[in-house]
Amino acid sequence: MLTLDQVCAGYGRMRILHEIDLHLGEGEIVALVGANGAGKTTTLRSICGQLRVSSGSITFDGKPVSGRRPDQLVREGLVHVPEDRALFGTLTVEENLRMGAWTRTAEQAEASLREVHELFPILAERGSQLAQTFSGGQQQMLAIARALMAGPRLLMLDEPSTGLSPKLTWTMLDAVRRIRDTGVSVLLVEQNAKQALAIADRAYVLESGSTVLEGTGAELADDERVRKAYLGL
Repeated sequence: MLTLDQVCAGYGRMRILHEIDLHLGEGEIVALVGANGAGKTTTLRSICGQLRVSSGSITFDGKPVSGRRPDQLVREGLVHVPEDRALFGTLTVEENLRMGAWTRTAEQAEASLREVHELFPILAERGSQLAQTFSGGQQQMLAIARALMAGPRLLMLDEPSTGLSPKLTWTMLDAVRRIRDTGVSVLLVEQNAKQALAIADRAYVLESGSTVLEGTGAELADDERVRKAYLGL
């Protein structure tokens, strides 16, 4: 579904990614783990078309990402939830959700609304509440639900546990598992490596803009280098 082949990218003259290789198949959760500054967010921005790659290639569903606008990619099923959530704080919860369905028909939007209400019942209970009055965990639920309103085939999540308690982090990652079980593939950037590897089918470790390790979530969780560097064990 998604392939990165020798991708290099950065900001101005500063190169962040150095020949990244990555692939993600249908129905997988793939995690990207690594320290701050390793290139995880830059990888997501390159995939969704926010950042132009300087060399290498990215293909989604067999077609190059290069030259396609982010809104075109959304229509084709590639949806990104940024770390800052980018909610419309002065709009209600339901208004935020419906904004996520702007590329879809009214019937599709209503069906997706029912699905996200089932996944996150609090969004149905508080549909008339302003998004900016939600707690951090509730805002993260809303950000993910708004992305689901677009009908993604691949959902990219950038640090969904930022600012959340350990209990809420597990709740959020359990929701990611349930999303995968509906047939949506997930590319998960997460600094909480232990939790990310626990739910990932496969994972990559990034260091200084390069992929240095890859394997199943269980394999990397048992890797001595990963345990010392990222799991605190």
